[in-house]
Amino acid sequence: MSDGGERWLDQEAGPLVRPYTVTRGRTRPTGPAFDMVAIVRAVSGARFPAGLGPEHARVLRLCAQPTSVVDLASESGLSLGVVRVLLGDLRDQKLVTVRPPATISQLPEERLLREVIQGLQAL
Repeated sequence: MSDGGERWLDQEAGPLVRPYTVTRGRTRPTGPAFDMVAIVRAVSGARFPAGLGPEHARVLRLCAQPTSVVDLASESGLSLGVVRVLLGDLRDQKLVTVRPPATISQLPEERLLREVIQGLQAL
């Protein structure tokens, strides 16, 4: 219990902060949506601005190495929707870069993949 009689931590459930308070009621990120397998990386040398919360800082620290959006959600303990909103804020501040997943047209041809497999099997 705190001095005001409010209870902010439940020993079994953890912190009692609701997701909508972390995102200030927002359910979607600003700008383009984040694919679950998009790769996010923190911009090196960027300064963390005032006004962003501790959850933003936690997600930004996790982005020090290239990480997928879904892995960020898993590692941070936040829901995927919350992570997407926080990433939108970080992208707006130019603190992260996002690389979308490859499309089918960007993948190598099946013939080339078969040749690589055959070459590896020949070793």
